Amino acid sequence: MKSALTKLLPVVFCLLVAARLPAADEPKLSPLPAPVSNNAVAISHDQGGARIFSFMGIGPKKTWDAITTSTYEMDPNTGQWQEKRPVPGVAGRLAASAVALHDQVFIFGGYVVDAQGGETTVSDLNVFVPVENRYYRGKDIPVPVDDAVVGLFRDRYIFLIGGWSTAKSDAVRNVQIYDTDTDTWMQATPIPGTPVFGHAGAILGDTIVYVDGAYTNPGSPGPKYLASSECWMGTIPSSKKADITKIVWTKLPPHPGNARYRIAAGAGPLEKKAGRIYFSGGTDNPYNYNGIGYNGQPAEPSPVTFAFNLRSRAWETLSENTPEPTMDHHGLLFTRRGLVIVGGMEKGQQVTARVTVVKPVHGK
Repeated sequence: MKSALTKLLPVVFCLLVAARLPAADEPKLSPLPAPVSNNAVAISHDQGGARIFSFMGIGPKKTWDAITTSTYEMDPNTGQWQEKRPVPGVAGRLAASAVALHDQVFIFGGYVVDAQGGETTVSDLNVFVPVENRYYRGKDIPVPVDDAVVGLFRDRYIFLIGGWSTAKSDAVRNVQIYDTDTDTWMQATPIPGTPVFGHAGAILGDTIVYVDGAYTNPGSPGPKYLASSECWMGTIPSSKKADITKIVWTKLPPHPGNARYRIAAGAGPLEKKAGRIYFSGGTDNPYNYNGIGYNGQPAEPSPVTFAFNLRSRAWETLSENTPEPTMDHHGLLFTRRGLVIVGGMEKGQQVTARVTVVKPVHGK
């Protein structure tokens, strides 16, 4: 028996080494070709494998003419970026939202800035087809929004939740649903709380979770916009015959840490109605696109990473000291490596090209 075991040990050892090699040999995720913040990000999982995308955003000067139309695509297997065809339009946009579905990426709204600092929310829906490196135009957003929360339901419907609209001169309560099969829009049950922009959240299964953001200061003196501490959960009817526009909203208790603006957020995998929606970074000082708060003070990123657990319906603190935290985000991408954050603003309001991988540590 000892002799047989002795012969088996090298085989077991080799298998263990082989099992570890893919993780050890995975290439580092390279920085973006250029620093960018306030960009729309998405991850696809089609037959060609995972791909990570970054669209538009603002460069290191943080001025109106530093806003870009650039599009970048990364293959995580190589860790390298490729520059793709720019997003159509005469100007780049900030605070757009993106969702990848099958072999396309849907890019919603955002706002443009003119030389005088004027901001205009756009109604554009651009659809990127990566394998053909081309865009086509989807039906315009009925109520144009920027700084909205976006989420995918049933691999067909894309929800656009809240956000700012210059057409309304304020944040809106609209929940707008885009049907990718029919290129049509529906209006769903509005968010019941304070209308906000720059909030963060995602859809996992039939559950929407969003938190924080900024809202218009109803009084004076004080900054024009304040951080909201409201957290909400929406339940989408799960029956295939049900009306998905009839969302049931429930107020959630406050999440770990201070109320924040432009947190990176995204959904993990769903297994038997269990899973987590993740949140990392952001700032407790709402700011304009240059990183300076509406209170006149520079905004700085929070190091807190937390999650909402769908099974326990409770918040979890994953890290109170996330290394190299960032803010100014419109998405967080769940991958087998961890939570991927693309670009953003580091401490000192510095726009970065860094691609950060946050490894969440879950409790039992």
